[in-house]
Amino acid sequence: MTTQQLMQRFMDKHGESRHEVRIFNAPGRVNLIGEHLDYNGGYVLPAALEFGTTLIIRPRDDKKVSFSSTNIPYELTISLDEDYRYKSDQWTDYPVGVITELHKIGSNLSSGYDLLYHGDIPNGAGLSSSASIEVVTAYALLSMEGKAADTVEIAKLSQRVENLFVGVNSGIMDQFAVANGKQDHAILLMCDTLEYELVPFQTGPYKIVISNTNKRRGLVDSKYNERRSECDHALEILQNELPALTYLAQLNPDQFVTLQDNIQDETVRRRAQHVVEENQRVLDSVKALKNGDLESFGQYMNQSHDSLRYLYEVTGDELDALVEEAQRIPGTLGSRMTGAGFGGCTVSLVHEDAVERFIAEVGQQYESRTGLKPDFYVCGVGQGVHEVKEGE
Repeated sequence: MTTQQLMQRFMDKHGESRHEVRIFNAPGRVNLIGEHLDYNGGYVLPAALEFGTTLIIRPRDDKKVSFSSTNIPYELTISLDEDYRYKSDQWTDYPVGVITELHKIGSNLSSGYDLLYHGDIPNGAGLSSSASIEVVTAYALLSMEGKAADTVEIAKLSQRVENLFVGVNSGIMDQFAVANGKQDHAILLMCDTLEYELVPFQTGPYKIVISNTNKRRGLVDSKYNERRSECDHALEILQNELPALTYLAQLNPDQFVTLQDNIQDETVRRRAQHVVEENQRVLDSVKALKNGDLESFGQYMNQSHDSLRYLYEVTGDELDALVEEAQRIPGTLGSRMTGAGFGGCTVSLVHEDAVERFIAEVGQQYESRTGLKPDFYVCGVGQGVHEVKEGE
């Protein structure tokens, strides 16, 4: 849907007004490499995508805030003069949570607003549709109120919305990438300290292809907690040798080789090995990108998936099938699972001349192997949250 069509939808719904209409956009995100490192003190390398959430917003003359979407029929209107801080278990919990968190930091709204959302991010694909809604809402409301819209602080606020209001115990990577992404750049982010660096991601003739397994992910929560526990156990053992060690990812691979025999449980040792080696892969990937070496970057993607498959064991048949079929296509530099695992998506780097063949053959082979029909999204690296100016 074009911006002009969205504006028409907004006007059809809310009518004319003396107030100015403004348009904001926040992208989805994909993690290029660095999986299950955020809670182990390591680096991640996410990037903003070219598609995301567009928000059309206009002030009202009363203290009511209305939320509607082109994607979901559910609508909600709240009054700022009454207690609106309740969950409805609908998509509107994300923007209502943002207003609640703004209130907590003293950024009360001076008037009501009409908000119309349009999302290009497939729900449930693991591409951060919720973070996109949170970030675009916070950025837009602060901008409308004439207040500083610091994107790092917006990422923190949006994570609090997810954790405290919505009730999902997520890390900050999603919100941070959505808020601070830059076109043609990835973000090297240390989730613990929020130290970050924008890394050039010039893909030239190569496209990012995200492939969705469309598998229901029933194992994610239990296995996620299990992996965290195993990593915590490995850390406790290694702290007997290195008392100053606070995270597994603080070890380099050579140190781990020296210390690994202290971890007698083979499963726990493999979990720790993945963390240490994956963190080094992220740093090596950044060097490759800075040197314009996409082939090496693709190899690191492949190695990352192998590690997640054999050492961390969070892939599953569907993700493995997608990656195996992707790697068979000439023109694919690299392919790996992205996200928590056990379903969700893969991310591949594919030459533009091979994309059509990739979608046709990977889709056909995946369906014959799993009985599931995948979805594919072809995109480049987009811009973080921003206001859409006339003509864009």
